[in-house]
Amino acid sequence: MGLPSWTDQKLGTMKRAALWLVAVVGEGNVFTKEDVKAAFPGVSQADRRVRDLRDFGWRIDTHREDVTLGQHEQRFVAQGEPVWEPGKGTKPGSSITDTQRREVLARDGHHCRSCGITPGETFAGTYESAQLDIARRPVLLPDGSSTVELVAECNRCRVGGRGLTADLKSVLNRLGRLGALERKTISDWLAADTREFAEVERLWADIRTLPADARDRVREVLALPSA
Repeated sequence: MGLPSWTDQKLGTMKRAALWLVAVVGEGNVFTKEDVKAAFPGVSQADRRVRDLRDFGWRIDTHREDVTLGQHEQRFVAQGEPVWEPGKGTKPGSSITDTQRREVLARDGHHCRSCGITPGETFAGTYESAQLDIARRPVLLPDGSSTVELVAECNRCRVGGRGLTADLKSVLNRLGRLGALERKTISDWLAADTREFAEVERLWADIRTLPADARDRVREVLALPSA
């Protein structure tokens, strides 16, 4: 069965926008707010309905996630849930209010809970500044059920973390296998809600990013055999 027409006025704006992205823009291609306005003349907040698709697994990058994009450009990276199908496209919970946003940011110490970066801080090795937003994070509970909790996340982790489920049951099981000294270390980190990485750990993280030939050069310096 073919896709419905994105021009079908009987469909909601978000569903039409999704079909427009698939049928007209195409994955990997760039569009602008002006393109959205031209496609949906007279439709109020059509660009907001495009953004709403991110709640359903659609990856639509802006210049915050893709530095090659202009300020008014967006890239349709990947299709998510087929929101035009019956039973699909139901918004997961109510919109996050400004009060909720402030409370979550304050609770999370104005840090990205995935990588620890703060608003305005520059990502390592780039000139790009971090921005924090609120993400919905599925959490697997010890009893096997799941819930969705709000978490502060930077623009980079918000893209890479889509589809991520936090497994509380696994964390608690692993915590139970730690010795007293390791539990004390975790307890101190948790109390401070931060951890300073040693230079050797930061260096290892940088080495992991190197291409194969560059890693071989590191092995030569360390007098290790090539992989």
